[in-house]
Amino acid sequence: MKKYPVILSIAVLFVVVGFLFWMSSRTAVAPTQQQPIATDYKSATYIIAGLPVTLVDGHAEVAAAPGSASKVVTQYFGNEATGDLNGDGVTDIGFLLTQSTGGSGTYFYAVAAIKTSDGYRGTDAVLLGDRIAPQPTEIRDGKLLLNYADRAPGESFAVRPSVGKSLWLKLNPETMQFGIVMQNFEGEADPSRMTLTMKTWDWISTRYSNDTTVTPKKTKAFTLTFKSDGTFRATTDCNAMSGKYTTQDKKISFGNIATTMMYCEGSQEGEFGKMLGEVQSYLFTSKGELVFDLKLDSGSFIFR
Repeated sequence: MKKYPVILSIAVLFVVVGFLFWMSSRTAVAPTQQQPIATDYKSATYIIAGLPVTLVDGHAEVAAAPGSASKVVTQYFGNEATGDLNGDGVTDIGFLLTQSTGGSGTYFYAVAAIKTSDGYRGTDAVLLGDRIAPQPTEIRDGKLLLNYADRAPGESFAVRPSVGKSLWLKLNPETMQFGIVMQNFEGEADPSRMTLTMKTWDWISTRYSNDTTVTPKKTKAFTLTFKSDGTFRATTDCNAMSGKYTTQDKKISFGNIATTMMYCEGSQEGEFGKMLGEVQSYLFTSKGELVFDLKLDSGSFIFR
């Protein structure tokens, strides 16, 4: 009978030691306060799938396994957005990274570089998907907004991404990790129910892959209206345009474009027409946007 108190005491001791070890391990991995600060956000350290990745001028490369010839390559992709993500009034930078692990996949991650008085501290990365089609990134109301196109469940990677998605992320400054914010705002759209002919679309911006953005100088001046008979009409800051369009799946092309002939000093009409000629596919987003992908993945032509 005297054995039981001894056994019980030992069991309690193991529980206490185990609890203390668990707490210490949680403190050890609590991240991000340990992350080094870099003078350049393209040379900062980010946590991807639980592992630190330190970029050097936007690039990092390590062996996929000890002694392996395969490499895990992480690259700065771009799609930058600037704004305050941690509420300190200082401008931070959100952007995308890609990572290839030696196979055919190219995984896209969202990260941010948080500006401090000494430089930039990297966040944990959020996986968006494999071989997606990124669209414009924004920082709005202190949140990082990712827009991109993905494939429908079960679709082959040979199929071009055509399902528009939007992801809102909120940073926890203590852990430097993002949490997903569920949106329920008035006017939220269902991309699966949106069509080209549902409304007259207003051009709001064109964002190129080299991080340049073009916006209309006159709001509401540039519009697109699609008819169910395969014709379209457009307005610009100078002339009216019309023509035909064809679609197959989510691919689209414009043709037989005609315009009225009035001359307007400083008009963006020529630029607008050139963008129409470079359109190759389209998608809808939950923000109620119509996004055209330009040829050679050179940019996004955005309407709302």
